[in-house]
Amino acid sequence: MKKTFLSIFILLSVFSVVQSREKYNFNSGWLLQIGDIKNAENINFKDKTWQKITLPRAFNEDEAFKVYINQLTDTVVWYRKHFKLPKGTESKKVFIEFEGVRQGADFYVNGKYIGLHENGVMAVGFDITPYLDFGKDNVIAVRVDNNWDYKERATGSKFQWNDRNFNVNYGGIPKNVWLHITDKLYQTLPLYSNLKSAGVYVYAENFNIPAKKATLHTESQIRNEYDKPLKINYKVSVFDRDGKLKKTFDGEETTIYPHETKILKAASEVDNLHFWSWGYGYLYKVKTSLLIDGKVIDEVSTITGFRKTKFADGKVWLNDRVIQLKGYAQRTSNEWPGVGMSVPSWMSDYSNDLLVKSNGNLVRWMHVTPWKQDVESCDRVGLIEAMPAGDAEADVKGRRWEQRTELMRDAIIYNRNNPSILFYECGNESISKEHMLEMKSIRDEFDPKGGRAIGSREMLDIQEAEYGGEMLYINKSGQNPMWAMEYSRDEGLRKYWDEYSYPFHKEGDGPLYKGENASAYNHNQDQMAIENIRRWYDYWMERPGTGTRVSSGGVKIIFSDTQTHARGAENYRRSGVVDPIRIIKDGYYAHQVMWDGWVDVENYRTKIIGHWNYAPKTVKSVYVVSSCNNVELFVNGKSKGLGKKDYQFLFTYDSIPWEKGELKAIGYDDKGNIINSDVINTVGEPYQLQITLIQNPTGFKADGADITIAQIEVVDKEGKRCPLANNMINFTLEGPAEWRGGIAQGKDNFVLAKSLPVECGINRVIIRSTTQAGKISLKAEGKGLIPASISFNSQPIIVKDGLSTYIPRDGLTGKLERGETPNTPSYKDTKITVPIESAIAGINSDEVTKSFDDNELSEWKNDGKLNTAWIEYKFKHPATVDEICIKLTGWRNRSYPLVIYAGKELIWSGNTEKSLGYVHLKVKPVLTDNITIRSRGLVSEKDGFNQITEVAQTVANEMDLNKIKNGNKANNELRIVEIDFLENIK
Repeated sequence: MKKTFLSIFILLSVFSVVQSREKYNFNSGWLLQIGDIKNAENINFKDKTWQKITLPRAFNEDEAFKVYINQLTDTVVWYRKHFKLPKGTESKKVFIEFEGVRQGADFYVNGKYIGLHENGVMAVGFDITPYLDFGKDNVIAVRVDNNWDYKERATGSKFQWNDRNFNVNYGGIPKNVWLHITDKLYQTLPLYSNLKSAGVYVYAENFNIPAKKATLHTESQIRNEYDKPLKINYKVSVFDRDGKLKKTFDGEETTIYPHETKILKAASEVDNLHFWSWGYGYLYKVKTSLLIDGKVIDEVSTITGFRKTKFADGKVWLNDRVIQLKGYAQRTSNEWPGVGMSVPSWMSDYSNDLLVKSNGNLVRWMHVTPWKQDVESCDRVGLIEAMPAGDAEADVKGRRWEQRTELMRDAIIYNRNNPSILFYECGNESISKEHMLEMKSIRDEFDPKGGRAIGSREMLDIQEAEYGGEMLYINKSGQNPMWAMEYSRDEGLRKYWDEYSYPFHKEGDGPLYKGENASAYNHNQDQMAIENIRRWYDYWMERPGTGTRVSSGGVKIIFSDTQTHARGAENYRRSGVVDPIRIIKDGYYAHQVMWDGWVDVENYRTKIIGHWNYAPKTVKSVYVVSSCNNVELFVNGKSKGLGKKDYQFLFTYDSIPWEKGELKAIGYDDKGNIINSDVINTVGEPYQLQITLIQNPTGFKADGADITIAQIEVVDKEGKRCPLANNMINFTLEGPAEWRGGIAQGKDNFVLAKSLPVECGINRVIIRSTTQAGKISLKAEGKGLIPASISFNSQPIIVKDGLSTYIPRDGLTGKLERGETPNTPSYKDTKITVPIESAIAGINSDEVTKSFDDNELSEWKNDGKLNTAWIEYKFKHPATVDEICIKLTGWRNRSYPLVIYAGKELIWSGNTEKSLGYVHLKVKPVLTDNITIRSRGLVSEKDGFNQITEVAQTVANEMDLNKIKNGNKANNELRIVEIDFLENIK
């Protein structure tokens, strides 16, 4: 009891006198009213009937996953908050920081207009010092216009990224708000929007990774708002993750004149560093202090990490080790049912760490900049980020382009100290060379030393872009890294196991989409996992180590099912490897197996896809995903033989009769040694319910915004989850907490319902805290099942006069499970590229180099006549070519009949497969210094990949679809985009 009173006394003491600098949680005690209320900005406006909330809180959160994205309510809403400032602030500066509002917002303090913010994405700050009544009640009011079609007031221009297909419209103030109190001599905030300030910049150079050394630099933008010059010292202190001081160093003593703004710098070598890495979120606290006569006047703490990067030769290096990018293109909203994007920091960690545990190393946020909470979360969990500014799906001109450059500038300034960001994305589709240079200059001005590549989707032939890659196809390069921005766009509900399990989703069933049936993309869990394996195989084939030109990886579309444009019966996108409430689908395990390594597989895994509860006499195919050389299947100890191996990682066992008991898969290396195994068993009949909690690791906080996730499972008598249970569960919640529900297939997706079914034996529900602490009880009941209940407590949070020192991210530590960057090579070279010296062709010989110029937007083609449909390549030296990797125009829907000769010897003949980029032709290995590619007849035309694009069908130069002049007249064309001759390393 004494300890509790002491803690409260210390907290209250913080409020009583402001020290050199304070940051307050400003999320508590807001009032919300939907509608455009007249005079709501006035200080004496009667707001007692308004809804009391804690931010972050979108006003339309109830609609998250309940309606289609384009049906989200967009209207005008008001937020108000009453607050008082602590003693000692009368002579201080007071700034307010909004991490983001959606869409256009007018801000008022004590009835006085302080400014406008309109882009709906980036943070904005205001100096509210002149508008405050110190020692009295203050009121801040925010009017937010959430219109999808919001236009910039000064220009009448819409914002390109307000797209009803992509950028889900959670309106109002769905992100955090902070209050900063500083001295009149202070380091600025990184809030260029409105404040025009850049804050503190921390970076490292001169890395020596083996010696664990680097030179750390800090740059602080400072302002003097006193009416006299000040002589100041600049001090830097570096603390490790355990709070231990590692290093202190100083900048030069400086005089700053009245109302002057300047940059202070300091640098020092620091040894024994732990470098930030994939799955290793090691972070430091860097304190930059302004001192006068030895007294600290202002001090800023920057949480950051240090890592070395390199982007060259078609590859990406992290801490001197090549990493193939593997991950997901996730909607920036990263949303959850019933609450949208407004979740506490620990839930961002939970979701993002789950992505890392799937062995993903990259998240490409889509269309708009992620909010700061997710950026900081990626720092902690060790997840590389590609950060966009704002875009839909096209380059633009005029004011809409200026809006994009302004947003990129603001986003870079705001996020440049976050080590997880390795890529700045300038567009969700290619932009012009001039626009690329403009974006690059912004990066070079505000983040010249951050070790980040800047590029765009596509950008295949503009060298000024430091990376690129298409949305659906495989790109290779020997220069700038190329990685796929979105691949494997197929969909499938978690509810459906396979065609043999209730509720029996036949592969390909679903409603028409744009007049086309769903067979190409609408899967059950079995088949969606297989499709994900198939799609990754193309990138695995072109990984580093397979020649001079390589793919640096790719990101699958969507980690979690998302409230975005949909093609199925549901009103949300189901392409995720986890569902909206982060319950795992089998596709998750497929990626976990395939991706467990920086490039080559480093940790071998085996996973049986699906379950083992079927009706008697069921005969079905069993699928195993494994990184082992061979996998043997056993049913109740009896071998069913080795699986048929496809796409490197998929093992198939056809026509396996189901038997109650044990299904086991054993993985072997190439010498027949057992490496690993996986076992699943037949589970008994549903018997009882079981509840487990997923909670804030620092405790469930009664701040009105924290969340507890309750997981409900139907289990048998032995406590094993029943995979075919779809029981309706009724919930009872008691105590100081708010029910936010879960999600399941049905009316309104059961969002906010207190009765909802489990699917495949499991579901989850969200419970949000109130501002009252206490005991909370949850009970779950289902017909024929033993009920379950659980109790837990929420912890009090002190809020005084609208301010709190509780920062939700505090206490959340970096995840270090994968360990530091290994100092071993990440891949073994398996192939080398045979260099081409020259080439001649049946026609257009002056353009023949386009077939091997490392530019996938150029091609060589003949004139449609059979006698000109050939190219002869001469090598720089004789070589024994084992394989030809070739990209042919129309790769998606054209099959080319070819013959290939080494000198005069035939080494390959046949029709090329349709693909999503490159095809590999295994040729007869013959020592030669020249190879001839020749067409032997008419090409065939038929799209082999229906419905791989949905909203927009624009792709880089559209060479996949032959949308080139006279491209539909196939005749005897031979058209080569790129060719690589490969020699296997024995």
